[in-house]
Amino acid sequence: MSTRRSRSRQSGSSRITDDQINDLVSKLQQLLPEIRHRQSDKSSAAHVLQETCNYIRSLHREVDDLSERLAELLATSDTAQAAIIRSLLMQ
Repeated sequence: MSTRRSRSRQSGSSRITDDQINDLVSKLQQLLPEIRHRQSDKSSAAHVLQETCNYIRSLHREVDDLSERLAELLATSDTAQAAIIRSLLMQ
């Protein structure tokens, strides 16, 4: 057992348990499209965390792309259309 893990168990209940980590990894696994659609029941925690990072990066890229497209749309729309789009975004 690692020194860090030994210390965390000695320091009391303020640390997260292995069962809690396993539960959180399982919940992450259900949120990730790449893993959720696979037939295998188990993926390693490291794989789930790597896929989570990849998925978050792809979501960031998608948000950036959509933001750019929206900015272009607002720049090329007339004032009335831009006002409607802005009001819809604020809802």
